Amino acid sequence: MNLVIVNLILIISGLIIHTVKSQPDNSVPKDLINISVLIWKYSSNQPFFSSPVIKDDRIFIGGDDSIFRALDLKSSNTLWEIKTKGSIRSTPLIVNNIIYLNGGDGVLYCMNSDGIIIWKIKAGEEKKYDFADYHQSSPVFFNNTIFFGLGDGFVYAVDTENGDIKWKYQTGGVVHSTPAVDDSSLFIGSFDGNVYALNVSDGSLIWKFKTIGHNYFPIGEVQGSPSLSGDLVFIGARDYNFYAVNREKGYCHWNKVFKKGWVLTSMIIDTTLYLEGADERIISAVNPQTGKEFWKRDMEFLMFGRPAFSNNMLYTGTTIGKLHAIDKLTGNEVWTFSTDGYKNNRLKYFKEDDSYRDDIYSIIRSNEQFLEVEMELGGIFSTPAIANEYLVFTSTEGSVYCLKSMK
Repeated sequence: MNLVIVNLILIISGLIIHTVKSQPDNSVPKDLINISVLIWKYSSNQPFFSSPVIKDDRIFIGGDDSIFRALDLKSSNTLWEIKTKGSIRSTPLIVNNIIYLNGGDGVLYCMNSDGIIIWKIKAGEEKKYDFADYHQSSPVFFNNTIFFGLGDGFVYAVDTENGDIKWKYQTGGVVHSTPAVDDSSLFIGSFDGNVYALNVSDGSLIWKFKTIGHNYFPIGEVQGSPSLSGDLVFIGARDYNFYAVNREKGYCHWNKVFKKGWVLTSMIIDTTLYLEGADERIISAVNPQTGKEFWKRDMEFLMFGRPAFSNNMLYTGTTIGKLHAIDKLTGNEVWTFSTDGYKNNRLKYFKEDDSYRDDIYSIIRSNEQFLEVEMELGGIFSTPAIANEYLVFTSTEGSVYCLKSMK
């Protein structure tokens, strides 16, 4: 295996920036300081890339086997299942006990908490951009409308009352970015290399912003999902850039260039921007206006899922199959949990310190094989879900893990 292929493998594995809006203290989950007990593990015969959602002691999760499940939080018992016609790699949305799901088959499903379908609409066609197009666009709610994108290049606005399509807007590429919406505008990225601002009422174009591009990714595909803070839209792309774009006019306020990988998603909490650099294998907390670091810590492997946050902690997984609990104020690690895939298979590819084996070039010979290894290791590509003393996350070995904090 030559060095160019290895570098491309690492490049394709990317870099992620995460931010989340600040919330009042009473809406933030409690800290799970002393998680030490695995309550249960649920297994499927296909990987999980999508993130779980917890509501009223039920876990809702879609899988690559095209099944959308409701599991009991405390026992993992299956409460009900719905079969779609596509791999589900989006996160379900729950609004007023109604569930909205991008089913991976171009269909938007609306159902109640018992899995009874209220309506469904075939919006368009779904497809992947390439093997590293890991996630689909997740639905977002605003003003009785669901917004999401599809692999056919369209952004859709669907009426929550009857499933009618209010409007759709065509971009020039796959749309797997999850939109961000304010009172008047929708912001979303496309694999055509543009960030779009659309009028939420009729889908008309307000502005679009073109990414810079990169030698390996000249289009500058926008695989990331935007977040909003103040007068800025934060979003990352495959061109190794993270952009802060003026929300009203669409010009670049600032951009941060990275040396080794992509920037995928963004969120803000407590006025701090959290960066997860996959190829750099770091997490850092920075000033969102300047990019100045408050702290930075090394990680053992790549990261593609958003972290979950509690009062003083963040929880994030790596594609080697390890979940980390980190003090969000200091960057100090509090605990880790390893998937069974990691524990059983890591020495096939890594040394005890999680660095590559010396003969790794003869073992991994392609980018696609690299993803297969991450799946075997139980890689975590999803965002954990937290409810009271429980933490739930999915892995690509086809497992859902439920941990409980022991006080």
